[in-house]
Amino acid sequence: MADTPPPSPVAAVPPEPPIPEGRSSQHAMRRKDRILHLRRSAKVTTHQWRRTAVYWVGAVLVGIVAVLFARLGDWAAGVRHQIVGWHPTAMLVVAPAGLALITWATRTIFKGAQGSGIPQTIATLHIENVAVVDRVLSLKTSLGKILLTSFGLICGASIGREGPSVQVGASIMHAFSRLLGQSNITARRSMILAGGAAGMAAAFNTPLAGIMFAIEELSHSFEQKASGRTLTVVVLSGVTAIALIGNYTYFGHADVDVPVGTAWIAVLTCGILGGLAGGSFSAILIKASRGIPGRVGQFAAKRPIAFAAACGFVLALIGLVSKGATYGTGYDQARAIFNGTEHYPASFFILKYLAMIVSYCSGIPGGMFAPSLAIGAGIGGWVEQFLPHTTPGAVVLLGTVAYFCGMSQSPLTATIIVMEMCDNQQVTLALLATSFLAFGVSKMICPHSLYSSLADRFMEANDRGAHHNHPPPADRKPVP
Repeated sequence: MADTPPPSPVAAVPPEPPIPEGRSSQHAMRRKDRILHLRRSAKVTTHQWRRTAVYWVGAVLVGIVAVLFARLGDWAAGVRHQIVGWHPTAMLVVAPAGLALITWATRTIFKGAQGSGIPQTIATLHIENVAVVDRVLSLKTSLGKILLTSFGLICGASIGREGPSVQVGASIMHAFSRLLGQSNITARRSMILAGGAAGMAAAFNTPLAGIMFAIEELSHSFEQKASGRTLTVVVLSGVTAIALIGNYTYFGHADVDVPVGTAWIAVLTCGILGGLAGGSFSAILIKASRGIPGRVGQFAAKRPIAFAAACGFVLALIGLVSKGATYGTGYDQARAIFNGTEHYPASFFILKYLAMIVSYCSGIPGGMFAPSLAIGAGIGGWVEQFLPHTTPGAVVLLGTVAYFCGMSQSPLTATIIVMEMCDNQQVTLALLATSFLAFGVSKMICPHSLYSSLADRFMEANDRGAHHNHPPPADRKPVP
């Protein structure tokens, strides 16, 4: 038997060379740095998610408050209906006393609560003084806005809740911004912008219009306006409103159309009339914001509470002439005109137009969106009787978008908001054409945007107040 060969010797593995002491410490330091980096990243990510959660909570709260505000407004309208039903002449006492009380409250308890709310929100996006912004967007002011606007609806003022909802939404998001300790001006303005857009979207249940409102009206920076934060807040507040009160529409579903052809005569007619009416309304209010001329203006400046009572008496007289149609937001009248259940004469939108001017001049809180929609619906309802070849409901929509755009000079917002309120995309092209025509006509009458002009007026008044509170030193002459 042959001998087996001896096993070959296993190759010896050479030992690893020892790591120099310097390189070993460097390796340990790199490992420690990686661990610290991961910890910092996790901490930053957790912090960002906490901030995002706070944003979401604020957006949900905006939706809840907007719904509660709407419910309170409906209750106020019901109380007014009961008063008018008991005796129409009772408003001759209720309206003057109520408007005087509201004006007194805006000057004592809820200072700064007067006005629409949209110009104030626009102003806060440009004011550098944080203390002023905190005062304008305080939660106390927002509470006063809600309570006094609702009380104004009881008293028969021709006002809406959508403008105040913008300021309320901005106030809520600004409060959450302060809660997070944000000191960056851009971040603060972004929160205000998002809150204002969310307030408008939740009030009308029109999320697209809320986004476009932020782009077109609240700010002039598309980068800021179209931010993801704004979109998220608007969507969340809108979803909250839908969850609470359902996916409602202002006019309900409108199965109407404006085919290209002779029906577009309604586009030309409503666009011109709406632009003329809306532009003149804006021009009057801008003029009134600088001071009512004559003895009436002197009386308003010296005795604002008595002037508010006088405005209330005028509103009651207009309401008696219109048989109560000019009281409140005008939502019921606009919906009735659109559905064809009520036919109002031309005097309706004329008297509603006057009631809005008087309500604004009184100085009480309240918006202009809803009453403007009612005026536009009245114009459309009056025009449709002269255009039998067009769909009646479609003409009402054209009149609504025309006056709303003529008043606000925001054609895209006007188009989208009316389109969403009627749940109909078939009339989009006609709405756009009418809106831009009304925009051009309004610009010829009133070159400046209503809300921007009122915001400028608000900032001018604020600057004068600050200068008055802090006079120049004695050794320096004031600048003429």
